[in-house]
Amino acid sequence: MPNTPRAARDARPLTFTEQARRAQFVGLTIRVIAEHGYAGCSLQRIADAAGVTKAAVLYHFASKAALVRAAYEEVIGQLTADVGALVEQAAGPAQAVEAYVRGLTGHLAAHPDHVRVIVEALDGDTAITDRPASPSRWQALAALIEAAKESGAYRRDIDSRVLAIVLGGAIDGLIAESLQDTAFDVVAAADALVDLLRRSTG
Repeated sequence: MPNTPRAARDARPLTFTEQARRAQFVGLTIRVIAEHGYAGCSLQRIADAAGVTKAAVLYHFASKAALVRAAYEEVIGQLTADVGALVEQAAGPAQAVEAYVRGLTGHLAAHPDHVRVIVEALDGDTAITDRPASPSRWQALAALIEAAKESGAYRRDIDSRVLAIVLGGAIDGLIAESLQDTAFDVVAAADALVDLLRRSTG
């Protein structure tokens, strides 16, 4: 099958200008979803926010779903990078678990627009396979907990999967509360969660 103009563009490296334009559209998509939800996000609304035509958006992204997927990947990429950096700097396995808990909570609290994208993108027809119940949501934390068990920092009888799921649910609850109440002290709440973690694992 002959290459379409889009296929030909996708097959070559993006120019600096194209990368910058795509990044702009992704950033605007995050903002539009945060303000209007997935249903209220349209290519025309994104084009208007960028001050360009809808055709200009379609030059870079074939559909709304493709653009929302790119926004979702950007949000998850930033989250993973920030939390991963904190975990790598931890002094030991137990501290790595605590860094994960504090890092994930802090990042989501500091980026409420990203939280809305994570929630809204999964409700739309975006073909995003990630789901709240996906194993990928707890596996990374479970691996850190398992390492803490092997080091002797945590009790050997702890179920890493269960604890990871419980901590994930607690973090979701803290973030939901912070979105409802801007005066809610997320840092103090994360400290309290870490204190509970220490009491239950030592």
